[in-house]
Amino acid sequence: MKEMSSAQLRQTFLDFWKSKGHDVEPSASLIPKDDPTLLWINSGVATLKKYFDGTVIPKNPRITNAQKSIRTNDIENVGKTARHQTFFEMLGNFSVGDYFKKEVIPWAWELLTDPKWFGFDPERLYMTVYPKDTETYQLWQDVGVKKDHIVLAEDNFWDIGGGPSGPDSEIFYDRGQKYNNVAEDDPENYPGGENERYLEIWNIVFSEFNHLPDGRYVEQPHKNIDTGMGLERVLSIFQDAPTNFETDLFLPMIREAEKLSGKKYGVNKKDDVSFKIIADHARAVTFAIGDGALPSNEGRGYVLRRLIRRAVLNGKKLGIDKPFLFDLVPVVGEIMKSYYPEPLAQKDFISHIIKGEEERFQATLNDGLDILDGRIADLKKAGEKTFPGSDAFKLFDTYGFPLELTVESAADEGLQVDVAGFKAAMQEQKDRARAARKDVNSMGSQNKLLMDIKEESQFTGYDELTTTGAKLTHLIVKTTQGDQQVDKEVDAVTSGQAELLFDKTPFYAEMGGQVADKGTIEDRAGNVVAKVTDVQHAPNGQNLHFVDVVGNLQAHQTYTLKVDRSFRLAVRKNHTATHLLDQALREVLGGHTHQAGSLVEPDYLRFDFNHQGQVTPKELQKLEDIVNSKIFAEIPVKTTETDLETAQKMGAIALFTDKYGDRVRVVNIGDWSIELCGGTHVKNTAELGLFKITSESAIGAGVRRIEAVTSQAAVAYLDKQLHLLHETAGIVKANQIQDTPERVSQMQQDLKSSEKELAGLQAKMAAAQANSVFDHATDINGLQVITAQVNVDGMNALRQMVDQWKSKDASDVLVLATEANGKANLIAAANKKAQGQGIKAGNLIKAIAPIVGGGGGGRPDMAQAGGKQPEKIPAALAAVKDAVTAGK
Repeated sequence: MKEMSSAQLRQTFLDFWKSKGHDVEPSASLIPKDDPTLLWINSGVATLKKYFDGTVIPKNPRITNAQKSIRTNDIENVGKTARHQTFFEMLGNFSVGDYFKKEVIPWAWELLTDPKWFGFDPERLYMTVYPKDTETYQLWQDVGVKKDHIVLAEDNFWDIGGGPSGPDSEIFYDRGQKYNNVAEDDPENYPGGENERYLEIWNIVFSEFNHLPDGRYVEQPHKNIDTGMGLERVLSIFQDAPTNFETDLFLPMIREAEKLSGKKYGVNKKDDVSFKIIADHARAVTFAIGDGALPSNEGRGYVLRRLIRRAVLNGKKLGIDKPFLFDLVPVVGEIMKSYYPEPLAQKDFISHIIKGEEERFQATLNDGLDILDGRIADLKKAGEKTFPGSDAFKLFDTYGFPLELTVESAADEGLQVDVAGFKAAMQEQKDRARAARKDVNSMGSQNKLLMDIKEESQFTGYDELTTTGAKLTHLIVKTTQGDQQVDKEVDAVTSGQAELLFDKTPFYAEMGGQVADKGTIEDRAGNVVAKVTDVQHAPNGQNLHFVDVVGNLQAHQTYTLKVDRSFRLAVRKNHTATHLLDQALREVLGGHTHQAGSLVEPDYLRFDFNHQGQVTPKELQKLEDIVNSKIFAEIPVKTTETDLETAQKMGAIALFTDKYGDRVRVVNIGDWSIELCGGTHVKNTAELGLFKITSESAIGAGVRRIEAVTSQAAVAYLDKQLHLLHETAGIVKANQIQDTPERVSQMQQDLKSSEKELAGLQAKMAAAQANSVFDHATDINGLQVITAQVNVDGMNALRQMVDQWKSKDASDVLVLATEANGKANLIAAANKKAQGQGIKAGNLIKAIAPIVGGGGGGRPDMAQAGGKQPEKIPAALAAVKDAVTAGK
């Protein structure tokens, strides 16, 4: 076995499977496309689901890939174990209904043992096999594996609960007893046991069954092979590394962290954990941000924020007290550039995002420490000995505090943390996240009828909207079989709904954000026999028409297919507008922006893109100006069909995460916007007439959405805005419409003057009431306490009365209330004497605010609250005496 670098290992694996007729599928984005069951791409097969469930038939049924992946369910173990990572690469080879066990097992053995490839010593390889899978058991022996190197294991059956499933065979490498963490005679010292000697390096899944909702397992029409080999694990063997972290994938980052911290890796186990966490998390956040994810408080953004904060906290443990994680981005880029050039190309943007998040966390961390200290003080005062698990989780969830930091701080003050309560709160959050996705199937069952239809269907819609002589090759309806609905091919139908395939069609199938065409199907006599409501791609790529049948439809007859002309023309205008907007966004906001989704309808367009922060009105105006300048310039829109490599040399940009075949369509708008796109477009930008942005908003962490209109819809939008302006001019009594802004400005000035005058009157009223209120104090436990309901206009007036109370030194404690706009307003204040006796304004407010149906808080010297039940103000004020007496 020769030593390999990570780049060499990855390429060797892909080259081997290329030699066996596999196409190399590029690594997909970490952000799943059209898969709500996944937060992140978490395996090599995750991006190939459409092939395995038969939704799409691949051009080549033999596929191999190196897929970047993220898993965070065991994030707490990262750095503490030899092989837990949040970001990793999965190497895989896949057969979609092509080869099966008899082919894949000899090939796997060849890759592993042939000196030309991996060259592993056969004596060090062990296989686990499902006991009922006697074929696999025999095939391993046929290639040369000894019987005592094959272990039968009941759990060697891959099943996700629904959809494809089947037995699997895991491959282990014997690293020798020197790497083991258990004794040689330990019962766990075997391939598949809990030990470090036998390292699992590969899993081959024989996907041959469909697991039905009723629990039955039935054979799949097309049997598949799905394998997964962890790059980091196998690399540790080639580089004789005790753990994954001593390989060339991690050591450069660890060395950089050594320079920043002044500490050395390999000296102190506790420090080593921090070094490993930093290295792992640096890779994960670099790739995730590069693929379009941004830190936030939910979903993927929450995961990113948590990873960055864990890395920062571990940097602090190493003595790094300044932002540093962003410095590791170029290091990650250099390590991975041979196969993933994107992180290095985007290093400035990625570093900027990470550094900003690090700086924000420093401030958040200080706030969290204050809250932690305050909570500990309250618990100690109350005589409690346990720090609640729910509070520990809130600190973790909101401020990024790891549990161990809370445990250490609490222990310093003689408190124990309810760890079980913390874990319960954590589990509740995980359950909520799973519940949000539980109703969506992760992988569907194969539709054999559609999968077996191979005839081509020509799309004529680029050149015409009406196609005559289209032969109806397949007429499909839904029928009930048992308790399931299945597709059935029939010869004729006269009503209901059906799915149709023609040998040629002008109807565009939904793709790339562009909605499907609508229209009609006519027989040879000109009668409408069906209305087309939707068009989608069948598994083999044909345009599948979903129709409402209104006449006599017969298979193998010819029909005239008519696309709704006004619908298509409006859609294509908006589609071309998305290309113009996409390029304008790069010019105005920067090259980091890229499409995160789109929808092209006939009456409007929607465009989602990655960007931190709001797009300003000035930037929106600039976007509009750029797009309209291209419209007014009457630029020809040219579409060219070519190969992918030529298109990329032309500078064509691929939209979103679409996959492209050997032949692609390039949409070129004056060499200014050049994009790969299979959609329909105008012939000249002038056809758009006008472009107008109607809204801009945030739809998620770091993802913005622009909605816009073109042509007649843009004119209608402007007409509506002008009508509203005329209405406003009438309301403010402007003589002319152009006088409206000046008239509104004058009214604002008048309103400010009135508000200032009102505030002065309110201040006088508050002062007058204060004189009478401050004369009536009650002695409670040696403290002078004033409580009163006053008639003033809201919280500002109450705060003014508190200021007067302070200047007069009227009492030790003050609690005032007023009713304003149908709600209760409460304010409390305590001087230093009262605070010295344990009376805090914030605690007083928390004690009485629930009585008026509200809540609030504040500082020890002053706090305020609101409530929905002003009629209970007297009861709340009466409760002040008990609160002061109890020393709350």
